[in-house]
Amino acid sequence: MYHDPTLGIPDLNFASSEDLLRTLQDFDISKVVNVLKTLGEAAAAATINLNTPPVYLPPPPPSQGLSSVKQNPVGSDTILGRKKSAPGATPDFVPGHFPQGEVENPEHAHILANVWMNAAKLSEMVKKEGLVYKKGKFSAIEEAQLTAAIENFRVNKGLSQEDLCNIIFSKDRGRDTFWPEITSAVPLRPIIAVYHHVRRTYHPLKGQGKWMPSEDELLLQAVAELGQQWEKVSERVGRMSSDCRDRYRNHLQNREVRRNGPWTKEEEAELTHIVTEMTVEQGKDMDNDVFWGVVSERMGGRRGRQQCRIKWTDSLSPQVKNLGEKPRWSQLDAFILVHKVDSLNVRDDSEIDWKQLPDEHWNSWSAHHLQRRWLTMKRGIKGYEEMSHAEIMEILKTKKAQSLPPPNSGRRKKTKYTSAEAVDEDDDTIDPALQAGSNSSGTSPVIA
Repeated sequence: MYHDPTLGIPDLNFASSEDLLRTLQDFDISKVVNVLKTLGEAAAAATINLNTPPVYLPPPPPSQGLSSVKQNPVGSDTILGRKKSAPGATPDFVPGHFPQGEVENPEHAHILANVWMNAAKLSEMVKKEGLVYKKGKFSAIEEAQLTAAIENFRVNKGLSQEDLCNIIFSKDRGRDTFWPEITSAVPLRPIIAVYHHVRRTYHPLKGQGKWMPSEDELLLQAVAELGQQWEKVSERVGRMSSDCRDRYRNHLQNREVRRNGPWTKEEEAELTHIVTEMTVEQGKDMDNDVFWGVVSERMGGRRGRQQCRIKWTDSLSPQVKNLGEKPRWSQLDAFILVHKVDSLNVRDDSEIDWKQLPDEHWNSWSAHHLQRRWLTMKRGIKGYEEMSHAEIMEILKTKKAQSLPPPNSGRRKKTKYTSAEAVDEDDDTIDPALQAGSNSSGTSPVIA
């Protein structure tokens, strides 16, 4: 029996662009892709010109120096030569020589740059079609690519800065080619992620500095009246919606019971119990599968979500993994870190997914700790600000190889860990993408 494909599709003759986009998002994209591919192959075989309108297809990414979406750093055992190889086999680890990053599927590239998909749709495409896309913080290189693409669009269209901002903040996001065009400049990024990232970057309320007590009171009053509807709260307070959300959750919520300063032994034990119960006992990762808002609530709000996260990842997690003792960073750890970073073949360290670096035999250190160690090593190089990532890598590989302890030099005696340290809630050295852990979606969240 013939099935009419138009059944169930609403009449869109008089629909707005938002209605069109909403309808498109409900489609099974994978079927559309397969149909278009089949039509194209059939037309080519029959030498038929389908006379279809031209479609905007993003250019392929550069073939060299593109970091993989799923980064696979070399293992610590391989770096240290512990991995046994079959006679005559090619060694897995050759310092300074790593495979190139993967290049994405052109069909998937077109979908990512043109089809507005939320996190659920993206996840569905990953499962059904093997879609590969990038998550997390935009790297410095991506920021530069986006800036150049936006400026090229503005110049080519003869737009003023005001015109450009009108397009960026238009509610009719599908009215022209702006979003697909600039998304094509950052391969593997979904258009929805670029949309939210650019709007945050160009937001007129961005970067207003330290919150004043009067603003805190205004924010508390707005939340009391409007609830956590951050866009509406933003209009009332005069700050970006994401700033209002973070200020409230990290500093103002439960502030009447909030504690600052050193953690007590009882608090440490309570946090350890809560995190292990939520993760290890459920077969989850104790560093990356934690919902810190829930942890804070279970602690009665006495410590904020950020306090709990930093205390756990930087202090308690390494202690738990090391049988109750605090591990000490060694020159061997520095050597492993340098070669793991080198194996990623990234163009800039802002592209590194720090959560991917630990492995089965080298997992005492959190992503936050590894990033801070890397920054310390990098900043120890005179003139590093003017150097490329590759130049920094070469210096660090040489430096850390020379500082390695001699083989079989014995292990340093471990020291019992006594904790009475304060935790700084405003640690700006960490990549913000790390703060969400693996609970963050592939796209920038929509603030409701």
